[in-house]
Amino acid sequence: MAKPAHPIYNLHFALVCLSSLLFSASFNMLIPELPAYLSSMGGGEHKGLIIALFTLTAGISRPFSGRLTDTVGRVPVMAVGSIVCFICGFLYPILSTVSGFLFLRLLHGFSTGFKPTATAAYVADIVPRERWGEALGFHGICFSTGLAIGPFIGSTIRLAYSLNVLFYASSFLALMSIVILMNMKETLKLKQHFSLSVLKISRKDIIAVEVLPTAIVTLLSYVAYGAILTVIPDWSGHLGIMNKGLFFMVFTIASLMIRFIAGKVSDRYGRIYVINTGLVLLVIALVVIGYQKTSFGLLAGGVIYGVATGILSPALNAWTVDLSQPDHRGKAMATMYISLEAGIGLGALISGWFYQDVIGMVPSILYATAVTTVLALIYMTFRSKTPEKHRNDFLMEAEV
Repeated sequence: MAKPAHPIYNLHFALVCLSSLLFSASFNMLIPELPAYLSSMGGGEHKGLIIALFTLTAGISRPFSGRLTDTVGRVPVMAVGSIVCFICGFLYPILSTVSGFLFLRLLHGFSTGFKPTATAAYVADIVPRERWGEALGFHGICFSTGLAIGPFIGSTIRLAYSLNVLFYASSFLALMSIVILMNMKETLKLKQHFSLSVLKISRKDIIAVEVLPTAIVTLLSYVAYGAILTVIPDWSGHLGIMNKGLFFMVFTIASLMIRFIAGKVSDRYGRIYVINTGLVLLVIALVVIGYQKTSFGLLAGGVIYGVATGILSPALNAWTVDLSQPDHRGKAMATMYISLEAGIGLGALISGWFYQDVIGMVPSILYATAVTTVLALIYMTFRSKTPEKHRNDFLMEAEV
């Protein structure tokens, strides 16, 4: 008699997906309005720091969140990320200077440094290995739904009410994410009580060398996203699009439509094939967005970009879990997210430095990020030609 399929779509999975949706919407609903907000305070030349500072603390906190995920538990670490979002939403209206705003971007980054790391480990705990790609793809759909509705709703609130109402709405969504977490069952079996000694990390606690291939591809492919977060809000306005969240909604809806299928395809045909396909589409999307200087061209490029990220994200997540060690899954996911944050931060910082509120620089910035994506493709090609024994030798040497 055949063994029944594992019911991955259960209450625990539904709760973690809903919590991620609300969390994602909470901090992403601010993104389209922050560049103009910073300019209104006289800090227009610092637009690259809006995302760069956020990703800096997200990256710095990853080793700690990975260690806490593997020791204290998945649920408490997820809760920390949502709590940070809840607090920051109330502080933005209070710290209304350029320096205060930049400090809050640093603080806000801790949210994504904690929650996604623990969430990925939680999903891997409750789903059998042979369905990781499917489950992480579906979870990505929920997270991306937050990416889609967050910016659009945020800009709508800003147009209808005020920035302060937008900040408070962000806090409210984070609060709902926290309430959901309170009803989730912990999956870490050998838990430790929190103590300061848990926060002491060594070099080996920072990077999981077994997932370095995933980390390299993630870093190179997410440079483009950092640039998009920095320049697309202004580029949308330049092309006559009033709601600056429209591009983000379009590309994330396209991402939603492909993620679930992409996860299943990666489970069946392998991660490498799916990742290479996503990288090629990502290069095409960036060229289209930069070359087609109309609102239609921007949105068409957004659709292609969404399909590319919808293919890449679940495959990279599942590849990371594939390569990880079961007892150090939190560290492995933290390593992948460190590279993700580094890519986004570098993309935002460098694009902001070149941009300097000169709108004509946007196409060149997008073409440059396409080049970094090509580098990821070259790496994947080189890696596929490297004998497995040599790759294993490299990993063993890195561990030493």
